[in-house]
Amino acid sequence: MPSVSLRGIRGAIDVSANDAHEILEATKELLQEMLQKNSIVKEEIAAIIFSMTADLNAVFPAKAARQMGWTYVPLFDTSEINVPGSLSRCIRVLMLINSTRTPEEIRHVYLRGAVVLREDLQTGDEYTY
Repeated sequence: MPSVSLRGIRGAIDVSANDAHEILEATKELLQEMLQKNSIVKEEIAAIIFSMTADLNAVFPAKAARQMGWTYVPLFDTSEINVPGSLSRCIRVLMLINSTRTPEEIRHVYLRGAVVLREDLQTGDEYTY
């Protein structure tokens, strides 16, 4: 039987405005894509860390996960470091999962303009470790 390890899955998405509805919808889109690309069920999620750039503050992105019914998943919101020239209006996610998958099997997800953050992970429509 394969052993279970704690694995991290990265994801990011950008939004067009500091709008609560847009932030929540984009966060849900990102989380759903991360689940789908990695065949994850909610019970495998150990915790999720969300960050947003300084130009976003209309809502906590973790609220999107709560709206998806993730009541018992530990969630944490934080601010991204404000690096000059970095991607603006960006939501980033680090999802920690308990999994038998190897690091090479993990699919990181970067959507919309956030693909520029890790173009090295992009191979067609898949993102590899």
